[in-house]
Amino acid sequence: MPELPEVQATVDGLKRRIIGRRIQNIWTDWPKIIKDPLNQRRVRRDQVARARKFLKGEKILGLRRRGKNILVSLSGNKIMLIHQKMSGHLLVGKWRVKNKKVIPMAPPIMKTDPWNGHIRFLFYLSGDLMVAFSDLRRFGKIVLGLKKEIENLTEIKNLGPEPLAKKFTFPKFRKIISKQKRKIKPVLMDPYVIAGIGNIYSDDMLWQSKIHPLKPANTLKDKELKALYTAMKSVLQKAKKLKGTSKGDYRTPAGREGKYADSRLVYQREGESCKRCGTKIKRTKLAGRSAHFCPKCQRLESRKHLPAGRESRK
Repeated sequence: MPELPEVQATVDGLKRRIIGRRIQNIWTDWPKIIKDPLNQRRVRRDQVARARKFLKGEKILGLRRRGKNILVSLSGNKIMLIHQKMSGHLLVGKWRVKNKKVIPMAPPIMKTDPWNGHIRFLFYLSGDLMVAFSDLRRFGKIVLGLKKEIENLTEIKNLGPEPLAKKFTFPKFRKIISKQKRKIKPVLMDPYVIAGIGNIYSDDMLWQSKIHPLKPANTLKDKELKALYTAMKSVLQKAKKLKGTSKGDYRTPAGREGKYADSRLVYQREGESCKRCGTKIKRTKLAGRSAHFCPKCQRLESRKHLPAGRESRK
């Protein structure tokens, strides 16, 4: 799933191309992608027609990221929330729909990269430009509503602080983390604790700060918390600069891969040598997700925190 750096790269890439344009029309072969903010499980027969009426003619006033959500501000006091979920990404270019098949026209990378070919939704914009939502697994969603409706969604109003925000100081970070009794990795990945951190960057920031992913958050000492806070900022800043990680289907709006995959510290490096001490990286399962770590650099003082029989998977 795209995390903070990938979503921010998407927002930055779209801002340069689409702010100020009007939405002229839409197309989709997956009506379920469209959600009603008051009942996201409801699927109406006229789902696409309602979305077209809501969006057509509205001007794109701004884009911003909140956690892993993209919020598109529209004229008419409307907001479009887009969540790319597991395999979705937004692209800027030109496509043609013929016999219900989406044919890429430009730029060339939309034709040559297969990950850019799973188009589920098209926005036709003024100035002869289009935005496409490519989503292999069909998990992504577009929520359409008035500003107040979208901002009051639980998934928005209950999000934790933004990890790269200047006002998210170390004292605030320490206060939030220290009261959590859960293992530190799922705490970092909980969007209602801190927004936007996922599997990739939680692994890397824990390695950089020499903290085992299974260590309970409320047992971290002040020195460890300071190291983790610094690692959180530096890892996310670097990933943001490199436009995220493309280990699978994520692409920038230009259709290109993010470059952080070459800079990964520990994520998906099981069996490879630790960049700090040379020990083989291990992987363990935690709450249904993988956690990668160096058993020497990231020691766990007490083995009682390890899940039975799951210290590592070779």
